[in-house]
Amino acid sequence: MTNGASETGGGGHRLARTIGVPGAVLLGLGSIVGTGIFVSLGVAAGVAGPSVLAAVALAAGVATLNGLSSAELAASHAVSGGTYEYGYRYVSPAAGFLAGWMFLCAKSASAATAALGFAGYALTSFGIRGDALRVALGVAAVASVTALVAGGIERSSRANAIVVSLTLLTLGAFVAAGLPAALAGAPDHLCPFFGGEDGAGALLHGTALMFVAFTGYGRVATLGEEVRDPERSIPRAIGITLLASLALYLMVGFVAVAAVGPVALARATEAAAAPLEVAARGFGVPGVAWWVAAGAVTAMLGVLLNLILGLSRVWLAMARRGDAPRGLAYVAEDGSPRRAVLWTGLLVCGLALSGSVRLTWSFSAFTVLVYYALTNLAALRLPPDARRYPRAIPAAGLLACLGLAFWVEARIWGTGVILAAAGLAWHAWRRRTP
Repeated sequence: MTNGASETGGGGHRLARTIGVPGAVLLGLGSIVGTGIFVSLGVAAGVAGPSVLAAVALAAGVATLNGLSSAELAASHAVSGGTYEYGYRYVSPAAGFLAGWMFLCAKSASAATAALGFAGYALTSFGIRGDALRVALGVAAVASVTALVAGGIERSSRANAIVVSLTLLTLGAFVAAGLPAALAGAPDHLCPFFGGEDGAGALLHGTALMFVAFTGYGRVATLGEEVRDPERSIPRAIGITLLASLALYLMVGFVAVAAVGPVALARATEAAAAPLEVAARGFGVPGVAWWVAAGAVTAMLGVLLNLILGLSRVWLAMARRGDAPRGLAYVAEDGSPRRAVLWTGLLVCGLALSGSVRLTWSFSAFTVLVYYALTNLAALRLPPDARRYPRAIPAAGLLACLGLAFWVEARIWGTGVILAAAGLAWHAWRRRTP
């Protein structure tokens, strides 16, 4: 791929550098504070029991290792595409393609889940049921967010800032209202702490599930061409995003698990996909449950916005190299990769039409862990003069990601392995074809 291809799209325009550190942090938080905290916390609690709080901390630790690797890669090679580009540059074309393929599989499913989660919370808050209506509202949400993202990154960043601010206020109200109930219920609901289905295995399974929630910081790296002063801004933004997210997840997790117990939280997730709303109903504070539902709705929209942003930039990067249709590499005069955005929206709409969110989170866990294993592998290949951190950091991140990936259900990682092999076979065929 020529330098020109890496810097411009088919329209001959660079992506504009319009995002500073605060905007990058809000984009990261918009991806992290959403489906993970409103839905997957309950899923992981059902697996790990009270030790889901330890799983949150472990997941954040693994994400920090990956974040440091992502930061030094993005600072040394600041282009859109994230590990897709890093894999090509520092490992091999096959590794780069696999990273892009895994990212697209994982995050497309996550985006569809966020859309359906938004629809579920919105309808449940008004007492409305119905799968067909939920699917229709989810597809409408995808279409609306796609149109917003296609309008340009600056407009998307402003909308994201509003969404994240409302979500943080909602979660702050949840913690404040539920703290008395959590302190009263902690002796009963947090003991024994390691009370999951399988001890250490349950903890690692829960960690794998919660890890997905922290991967939103990757939006900062995939937007590398649009961040001002990326060498300084990207590492700072990733660090701030991870620390803020960890603190928020631990506070919300403690209140939710200690107040109602992990079993009740898991049952609420399975029955209504709204564990925090169910927990808030037991706080005895008028209006909190409704505010939690409203916050979940805005959070899911924020996640959807950030996922479509990130996915469209990976499609853009893959199209530039010929790993996706060349037409998706077009960048409009206003700096928006509009064709890639619209293509992303169509794919997510197609997944949302299935109406199923049962297995998507676990599938995202496996594919995202493979993606970040490749991130760490690329960081290990950085030349000495481009290193910011010891090689032990990406080495530990690589081992952690590969280890956690196979603690999800066997049918999930088996499907992921087959899908990865199919993608690599197609890539090898394409490279041999004139």
